[in-house]
Amino acid sequence: MAAPLALLALLIELVAGYPDWIAKSIGHPVTWMGRLIGFLDTRLNHEGAEPESRRRAGAIALFLLLLIVGTIAFVVETAFLLLPLGLIVVGLLCSTLIAQRSLYMHVANVADALDSGDLIKARAAVAHIVGRDTGDLDEAGVARAAIESLSENFSDGVVSPVFWICLAGLTGGALYKAINTADSMIGHRNERYESFGKSAAQLDDLVNLPGARLSALLIVAASALGGGASAGGAWQAMTRDAAKHASPNAGYPEAAMAGALGLSLGGPHAYDGVETDAAWLGDGRREAKASDVQAALAVYGRADGLLIAIVFALAVFTAIL
Repeated sequence: MAAPLALLALLIELVAGYPDWIAKSIGHPVTWMGRLIGFLDTRLNHEGAEPESRRRAGAIALFLLLLIVGTIAFVVETAFLLLPLGLIVVGLLCSTLIAQRSLYMHVANVADALDSGDLIKARAAVAHIVGRDTGDLDEAGVARAAIESLSENFSDGVVSPVFWICLAGLTGGALYKAINTADSMIGHRNERYESFGKSAAQLDDLVNLPGARLSALLIVAASALGGGASAGGAWQAMTRDAAKHASPNAGYPEAAMAGALGLSLGGPHAYDGVETDAAWLGDGRREAKASDVQAALAVYGRADGLLIAIVFALAVFTAIL
């Protein structure tokens, strides 16, 4: 188990994040993976091919992506861990796969814009973290979108990569991030990706299964620590409404957060002008506001603290063995 590595990565990312000057100079591991996925998409996803042929091509693309990313990560990790301070270097690399700091900052920007009454700025801020259309969202729509994104990305961007780093180090975290990035780029149900991206979408559902449920439980536990959130409401909404979500995973943290804050999240929204009649999660208020986004950030902060505490305990346990 690589819990010490995961703990180091969490602490580094919490303190430093991924500096903008590094992103501007060399990019980010996710963007590198994205370029590879785009290359494979261009070369293998042929328009006009039969659906089954495109499905096989998508599976081959996913295999090549994981082979390349996994091999590079394994070689780098193995080589650096042979060096005296190699653990710190690998921890730094693992920290790039976690987004606890940047997630908080992006959602806080939405809360600040709403709190100042600048709806246009709030729409622009939330557009950075959601895929839905944001141009016509009212204050409640922006607030709900921010809280939903915070909840889902706590799973996808924090808990799940940490889970896989704990299990398989840098290699496990990198493979998880490659799958998650592939799903976000080609796992769509549209004409181009319905068949080609099917393997990526199915594998992403599988690798996110443990993280989504753990993130929901962390939200429930964080709600029990005070701050006005309801642990009972979080548990009730999660167990009742999580399965209503179109995703087999996203509904767990979103429903838990809805119940914790006494809100209803989800509901109809539009992607590229197409209205989606999604289910409502939670049975509370739909008129969310800036204070609800701030309350969600407080729950998120406590849940992230609990995650760090769990990984710390695992790291200590590993060291004792």
